[in-house]
Amino acid sequence: MREEIRSDGTPCTPVLRVVEDVDVVRLTLMHPPLNILTVEGLEELRQALELAALRPALKAVVLAAEGRAFSAGLAVEDHLGNRATGMLDAFHGVFQALWALECPTVAAVQGAALGIGAELATFCDIVIADESASFGQPEIRAAVFPPIAVLHYPRRVGPARTLRLLLTGQVLSAAAAERIGLVDRVVPVGTLAGAVDAEVNRLRSMSAVALRLTKRAVRETLGLPFDEGLAVLEDLYRHTVMTTADAEEGLRAFVEHRKPIWRDR
Repeated sequence: MREEIRSDGTPCTPVLRVVEDVDVVRLTLMHPPLNILTVEGLEELRQALELAALRPALKAVVLAAEGRAFSAGLAVEDHLGNRATGMLDAFHGVFQALWALECPTVAAVQGAALGIGAELATFCDIVIADESASFGQPEIRAAVFPPIAVLHYPRRVGPARTLRLLLTGQVLSAAAAERIGLVDRVVPVGTLAGAVDAEVNRLRSMSAVALRLTKRAVRETLGLPFDEGLAVLEDLYRHTVMTTADAEEGLRAFVEHRKPIWRDR
């Protein structure tokens, strides 16, 4: 964390704690109680994600938050005047960096996840929320729309549910979000950290290169016609997956009834 200075000379609160392990990076929003994000905070988050992307042995990036809310959204003042253009650039930069991560991403959500908070959480590959969590895109009430939700939600929950969420500004409980696929798993309050650790440990038991290539396979074939998608997958499998050291090791370990020793390449 570091202190940031706005263009008008006023300080703003550091927003991010970064904890790095050999194969996992944990990014925690640190502006409680509501973790309202500013342009400077978005830049800090983008830089952390871009650094994580440079580490091919990573098996997970975890996005979490301190306080009673995951994030209640962007600072309203950053939408106004000469800060609006910089806000949009910083906002989209975070999601471009998150999209560029080849390893799995896991969101740990408690309390309100609204606006960019909901977009950040649900943009992750695996979304785990406790029963206190809520998700919504209230932008319509301010006569604007949420660009990332417009692009991403149809892939997660389908176009009809996306339109209902965005046109009404409805806020969903964690259970309701899980029912429509916006959230992957809901756990009791007080058990979120343990549930996320268990999920991360499952990922850590896998090969880093296999995790990356599986995520790539899903992304590259999403929406393709069957024959076209199958051709993409066959090429990826033949010429990339089967040339990795871990594919050789994994198959041999299976035949020999032993635990594989991953080289993560």
